[in-house]
Amino acid sequence: MSDAPENTSPAAPSNPAWPDVQFRPLRTPGASMIWALPILAVLIGVWLVVQSMWNQGPTVTVTFKTAEGLEAGKTKIRYKDVDVGQVREIALSKDRKNVLVKAELIPSAANMLASDTRFYVVRPRISAGSISGLGTLISGAYIGMDVGTASEQVREFAGLEYPPLVLAEASGREFVLQGSQLGSLDVGSPVFFRHVKVGHVTQYALTPDGNEVIVRLFINAPHDRYVSTHSRFWHASGIDMSFDSGGLRVLTQSLVSVIEGGVAFETPPDRQHAAPAAPSGATFTLFERRELAMRPADNHISTYVMYFSESLRGLSAGAAVDLRGIVIGEVKSLGVEYGTTQALRFPVEINIYPDRLRSRLREDVPHSLQDEGERGLFDRLLASGLRGQLRPGNLLTGQLYIALDFFPDAPRLAMDWSQDLPVLPTVAGGLTEIQETIGRVAKRIDRVPIDEIAKQLSQALVRLDQALHSSEKLLKRLDAELAPEATAAMREARSTLEVAQGVMRSTDATLQHDVRDTLRQVTRSARSLAALTELLERNPDAIVFGKKAKELP
Repeated sequence: MSDAPENTSPAAPSNPAWPDVQFRPLRTPGASMIWALPILAVLIGVWLVVQSMWNQGPTVTVTFKTAEGLEAGKTKIRYKDVDVGQVREIALSKDRKNVLVKAELIPSAANMLASDTRFYVVRPRISAGSISGLGTLISGAYIGMDVGTASEQVREFAGLEYPPLVLAEASGREFVLQGSQLGSLDVGSPVFFRHVKVGHVTQYALTPDGNEVIVRLFINAPHDRYVSTHSRFWHASGIDMSFDSGGLRVLTQSLVSVIEGGVAFETPPDRQHAAPAAPSGATFTLFERRELAMRPADNHISTYVMYFSESLRGLSAGAAVDLRGIVIGEVKSLGVEYGTTQALRFPVEINIYPDRLRSRLREDVPHSLQDEGERGLFDRLLASGLRGQLRPGNLLTGQLYIALDFFPDAPRLAMDWSQDLPVLPTVAGGLTEIQETIGRVAKRIDRVPIDEIAKQLSQALVRLDQALHSSEKLLKRLDAELAPEATAAMREARSTLEVAQGVMRSTDATLQHDVRDTLRQVTRSARSLAALTELLERNPDAIVFGKKAKELP
């Protein structure tokens, strides 16, 4: 056996012309270093993946009705205007009714995904009361985030199409209103207290029976402390106009409430000090207007019926029933009754609040009257001539109301309390009497022979015209015949006066001397007569015995 190394290479061809070549295996120094590079790259990649997974935040899925304004890889998720995530994928749901938005949040947002956390889309919106989301016109829409306070953590949410009106961190209280109609209220409508905006409407819905509306509103702190258990809420929509002795009054909360509606509340002055604060979630009645809301509470209501002989046009449910200007009730309903043996009757049901009458009872009234019931009170009032009467409440609109007044000449009647609805007696209204008087006057005017009077008047006008023509002819004749003679007579009279004036002005004229002498004689005669009169006053007997001689000293 030979000691030469074994050659595993193939044998060279045996050709004496070729050189003898020997093959040896190639050995590359440092082969282990070449495999180290891929291993290092793999380790770096694993480290990057681990680092990426370590820094990756939670992924959430939010369901929206539409993806308007949202883009995968661009739309941000913000909380208090700070970016906390980004939309990664947008897809349709299986039923194609909703849009599924998958977003990735930053790791620090993992504790913000409570079950009551809300996501909403912020877009530019313009309403009657405000303008929001204008910044998205440049930056585009984004998804806002309202962090909840629940302890349960979830990853799937139902998104809101509109930003929530009340954020989870908002301070205040929510209350519930219940009324007959919604009016012009809407989500976001303002709530006013003494014309100051203190909250807004957050939600509204119908009651299960559909007869009323439930309105939820949120009042911000610290204004929520003004809501007490005796507070009254009413519709502040539109303009409330009234015309009284003080003139025309226009009441409104603000221009916003006129356009989009609103709610106002207040506590009656007599209950402001003793009213405790209302708890959150308390329910109040929503009145139609402030006048109804601020009325005193009527615990006792009595229903009566009235029958009027005149037309009820202008009278409607809710019209006032007053006693000489003091409102003690209102009209409940109007109807019609008919039978086989009597004419049509039109019943008017009214609600009377007896407590309003008892509250005005004087202290000096005897105890027998203070303790009398409602029946005794109305029997005594009817005996004094109490009757119901339709009267115009507004001449412009033709609205009527029922006035309770005393008519001493009315026949004495008694109330029939055995009926289900007692009947209050009525009398014809003043407007009906005026209409009847106008009707009688119109009939008398219709009997006047207007055509004959017009014919006689026409004939008289013709005669008057003829007389005027005759007078005109007479005046022309007088002007033609008598005017020259009158002119001549005036000239002669003027000449005579000029001659007399010249005579009077002449100082040497005889007539002037005669006149002067005559005046002197008249003066002397007057003096003598005065002396005689004085003598007779002193000595009445001088006319018989003559003038007495003066006694010597």
